[in-house]
Amino acid sequence: MKLRLLLLLSITIFIGCKKTSTLSFSLESFSESDLKICENDSCSKITIDYIKVVGDEAIASKINSQIESYIIKSLFLGEDERPSAKSIEEAARQFIIAYRDHKNEFEYNLKYEAEVTVSKMYENENILCLQLQSYLFTGGAHGYGSTHFKNIDEETGEEITVSELFEDEKGFLELTEKAFRKKYKIPENESINYTGFWFEDDTFYLPETIGISKKNIVFIYNPYDIASYAEGPIIFEIPLKEAKPFLSNTYFP
Repeated sequence: MKLRLLLLLSITIFIGCKKTSTLSFSLESFSESDLKICENDSCSKITIDYIKVVGDEAIASKINSQIESYIIKSLFLGEDERPSAKSIEEAARQFIIAYRDHKNEFEYNLKYEAEVTVSKMYENENILCLQLQSYLFTGGAHGYGSTHFKNIDEETGEEITVSELFEDEKGFLELTEKAFRKKYKIPENESINYTGFWFEDDTFYLPETIGISKKNIVFIYNPYDIASYAEGPIIFEIPLKEAKPFLSNTYFP
């Protein structure tokens, strides 16, 4: 009986000490109809859907700031290195004004269009993975869409770099290249560009950002990254259980 009581006590202590996420999320949206300058005049179409983080004030503020920064940059059309807008509303207003400044240059009655989405892709007690998607049309033959990921430390609210995700980055790169070659039928003894990809220096490399889902590590090369626009995004995944030996114990215990 004493042993059973000790076992139950140990389990209770373990469960009580297990770290859990303190963050929660609300869904937010913004469109051109929220702008006063669009009440009586034609405007570009703007659709923004994103999450807002609620919880520990300091951590939530850091994450929300990163989300807002991504949305602002996605709407930015200026020639300066950094957008001057300090809010989503201001960035949207500048996007509308940019269209009005140039609409007379279009041969047809075209309107600018912007779609931006920020959603939660994965979360455990240590890491939050956000999926960031944007599509802009500002004239020309077609618009341009891209997908990125942002991995965030739940304890600090700071972004986790790609290198910080791994205990063995070199080993993970080798695993990933092997999976990539298998999916796209590239022989091991041939160049990584054998089937027409555009990897620089004929050397495989990871995309700029890496996503995490419940079961997989997700890779997306956006149009023009390693292939033509016509090819669309190049997407492939590796099961999380296969990647686990190479991942950081800090974020994937």
